[in-house]
Amino acid sequence: MVRNRKETTEKSKKKPGLSTQIFIALLAGALLGVVIHYWIPSSYIKDTVIVEGVLYVIGQGFIRLMQMLVVPLVFCSLICGATAIGDSKTLGKVGVKIIGFYIFTTMMAVAVALGIGLLIKPGMGLDMSQIQTAEVAASSDSVSFAETLLNIIPKNPIGALANGEMLQVIVFALIVGVILAKLQDKTQLVTNFFQQGNDIMMEMTMMVMGLAPIGVFCLIAKTFAGLGFSAMVPMFKYMGAVLLALVIQCCGVYQILLALL
Repeated sequence: MVRNRKETTEKSKKKPGLSTQIFIALLAGALLGVVIHYWIPSSYIKDTVIVEGVLYVIGQGFIRLMQMLVVPLVFCSLICGATAIGDSKTLGKVGVKIIGFYIFTTMMAVAVALGIGLLIKPGMGLDMSQIQTAEVAASSDSVSFAETLLNIIPKNPIGALANGEMLQVIVFALIVGVILAKLQDKTQLVTNFFQQGNDIMMEMTMMVMGLAPIGVFCLIAKTFAGLGFSAMVPMFKYMGAVLLALVIQCCGVYQILLALL
C-alpha cells in the first residue's frame, strides 16, 4: 500500500515532456499576444516595457543562447569522436564521409526548404508592415569551385570558430582529433580537456533547452502582439511547412544516406 501510494505520488508530480511544454507555451504565447494586440490600448507600458522590453529581450535571449551552443558543441564533440576512433586511416575515411555528408545534407536541406517554401508559401497573406526588418548587404561576387574547396580549410581557426564557419570548424576539429589520437599519452591532458568540455557543452545544451518553453512563449507572444489574428494562418502554414520539410529530410534524405553508407 505504501509503495503504491509513493508510485502514485511520483506519477502525479511527474512533469509533462519538453515537447508538450513547448506546444503549451506556443498556444499560451499566441493567446497572450492576441490579448495584448486587441484588448490592451497602446501605451508606454504595453509597447516599450512589455512587447519591446520583456518579451523581446527574453525571446531574443533564448535564440542567442541556442546560437551560443552550436560552435563549441560541434567542435568538442567532433574532437572527442575523432580521438575515440584512434586509427588514423579509419579516421581519414570517416572524416571524408563526415565532410561529404555535411555538404550533401546541407544542399538537400536547402533544396527541400526552397521546394516546400515555393509549394506552401507560408508567408502569403501576412502583413509585413508590422514586422521589423533588417537590411542585408547583397553580394554579387561569384566564387569559383576551386575557391569553394579552398574555403573549407580555415586560414585562422580561431576566426572560423568566432565567425561560426561550420565547415572550417569541422575540418579543424577532425585534424586536432587525428593528432590527439596519434600522440595518445603525450596529449592525454588536452584530450581530457576536450572530453570534459564536451560534457560541459552537453549539460549546457540541456539547460538551455529547459528554457525553450519560456523562449517560445515570449517569441510567439511578441509576434501576435504586433500582428494579432492576421498572424494565425501564416503561422500554422509555417509550422506545417517546417514539419513537412523535417519529415522529408529525416525520413527521406537521411534514410537513403544511411542505406547507402
